[in-house]
Amino acid sequence: MNPPVPHPVTPEWVKDAVFYQIFPDRFARSGRVTGLNLQEWGDKPHFHNYMGGDLWGVVDHLDHIQSLGVNAIYFCPVFQSASNHRYHTHDYSRVDPMLGGDEALRVLIDEAHARGIRVVLDGVFNHASRGFFQFNDLLEQGEASAYRDWFHVSSWPLHAYEDARPAGYQAWWGNRALPKFNTNTPAVRDFLWDVAEYWTRFGIDGWRLDVPNEIDDDEFWREFRRRVKGVNPDAYIVGEIWGDAHRWLAGDQFDAVMNYHFTRPCLAFFGARTLDHPMNERSGTGRVDPMDAAAFARRMSDVTRMYHPDIVAAQLNLLDSHDTARYLTAVGGDATASRLATVFQMTYLGAPCIYYGDEVGLPGGPDPDCRRAFPWHDEASWDRETLRLTRTLTAARHASEALRRGSFHVTHAQGDHLVFVRGHEGGNAHVALNCGFDPARLPLADVQPGNYRDALTGRTYELSGQTDIEVPARGAVVLVRA
Repeated sequence: MNPPVPHPVTPEWVKDAVFYQIFPDRFARSGRVTGLNLQEWGDKPHFHNYMGGDLWGVVDHLDHIQSLGVNAIYFCPVFQSASNHRYHTHDYSRVDPMLGGDEALRVLIDEAHARGIRVVLDGVFNHASRGFFQFNDLLEQGEASAYRDWFHVSSWPLHAYEDARPAGYQAWWGNRALPKFNTNTPAVRDFLWDVAEYWTRFGIDGWRLDVPNEIDDDEFWREFRRRVKGVNPDAYIVGEIWGDAHRWLAGDQFDAVMNYHFTRPCLAFFGARTLDHPMNERSGTGRVDPMDAAAFARRMSDVTRMYHPDIVAAQLNLLDSHDTARYLTAVGGDATASRLATVFQMTYLGAPCIYYGDEVGLPGGPDPDCRRAFPWHDEASWDRETLRLTRTLTAARHASEALRRGSFHVTHAQGDHLVFVRGHEGGNAHVALNCGFDPARLPLADVQPGNYRDALTGRTYELSGQTDIEVPARGAVVLVRA
């Protein structure tokens, strides 16, 4: 029996982080990895074809990433795999040669760290692949395999490629390509913990855990935490949990989760008028019904109180991901909705996470369309207004203790209008959002006397007490102490 953790301890740096999520095959191709059969860069993404992005390409574009105000990168899987998404792991001890191998990751980590950018990798520990050596041995040797207890075998012979016959083993959601580990086997547990320790020693700054709820074993994750934190106490452990995550966020397992409780309300309120319901129903988020400001305020206030304050401050707040339609497409292509949501994301509690390409208005429907190539080849398509706004907001966040670490309290929520305060002993910040199509004067409450600057326009104000502020149509004002 494990004693309760009196107070969750999360990495301090995450409270000040702005993340950037990269799907390696689609971010940037360096040209250093040759001899491959690849799609033309920018072609329509496919479940099986490779676009050829690699880690050297990420190194080449660190200037762009840094210019966004990003100080942490979360990578979708980078280990050797026979899939463009690399959730089908072949070798956990080796960075995929197609991505540049271990050398590319070494250089990337060193170059990123030199810029103050941390690196978090995706850990796929619930299942492996048909090409994973131990499972391949099972296919070759059958019941005589030395690794038969590494997986959940129910019948012999196994049929890993013949869909018309029973697989004979458990796989993730019945997908034969993804045989599920038997984590009750001590050798499997040690293997996976060793992988986590090895790459943490290599220099990564944390793990994003793929479907960790499917390893239904709290002690496995407690030991995972002990091992990782034993190597690097500041390592960030963030789980992919789409629903209630209290079980994993008591301070003894994960530091945070991917905050889809943040994502859905942002779709519902900022995209209320233009939500593409069929698109969302096909996407990971599912159907999203519109919300007005009052409903959004209630929901986000609940989300703010959902977990311990130190957990909330470390949540990974995303508008979209490789598992959902891109936000812009989910709201019917309404760039103003996307920008309003970005303002909220960058001024709310927790760590905002930009999905690569969102900063230039990259569209995309459900998987695999949400995994398009970054349009380095087509800069004319970039949404420069969204790019400027993203950079402005991250700069404001980094410059304001209140926007990074202040409390969250809604002071006005009615119709299309939302006003909230980020309270901090060093000075509050006030954010006013107008989702309507006409300019509006919105009320600010409990304003500490002093000079304020709108981080979005640079305009200065002398304010105190109760006052109103003019907010443009489909726009925002972000007031920080001048």
